[in-house]
Amino acid sequence: MWYLYLDESGDLGFNFDRDKTSKYLTICVFATSQRETVQKVETAVHRTLKKINRRKGLLQELKGTKTDIDTKKFFCSRMSTTRFGIYSMTLNKQRVYEELRKNATRRERLYNFIAKKVLEKIPFEQATDSVQLVVDKCKGKRGMAEFNEYVQTHLEGRVAPKTPVNIHHRDSCQDTGLSAVDLFCWGIYRRYEKGDCEWYSVYQDKVLLDEQYL
Repeated sequence: MWYLYLDESGDLGFNFDRDKTSKYLTICVFATSQRETVQKVETAVHRTLKKINRRKGLLQELKGTKTDIDTKKFFCSRMSTTRFGIYSMTLNKQRVYEELRKNATRRERLYNFIAKKVLEKIPFEQATDSVQLVVDKCKGKRGMAEFNEYVQTHLEGRVAPKTPVNIHHRDSCQDTGLSAVDLFCWGIYRRYEKGDCEWYSVYQDKVLLDEQYL
């Protein structure tokens, strides 16, 4: 069985005159074929949250933007013996064609396209039990349906017909795998957006794909 957790950092806005508009969008997948890894992620996230909550109060999830580097390192130390890979692709939004920038539907299709390109690089062809893709629930009902339709066909085409492929959209506070991919995704995004490699360098050996698109 393969477990895939997908998240993004940055945004799909193109008004670069606004300070909050990012120059890059990173889509990242945390991937493992080991059930033991999923269990260790859960333990690592809970222990890290417990450490934070002793100091700051009640938190339900880890976020790359809100977690300090020492806490990130603590989380990573609890993952050092686990088997997983990180796959990412970062879109240079400043090179996106003007007609795509202005069309909301095409922007969503661009997101789905980048997500598919990341998933293409993950070697889950030999999966027999199932492929489980968990996505951070940030889209509306229509957006989730379009994402599923676009990506599911690709996933199903890479495994045997009898192998189930399931896509789940979940709130990040409900799935510890989404907390993990959020942290790792943010580190890759910061490397492109700000030239900040401090966090990325801690787990760089787990990054199996780190490509820029456009």
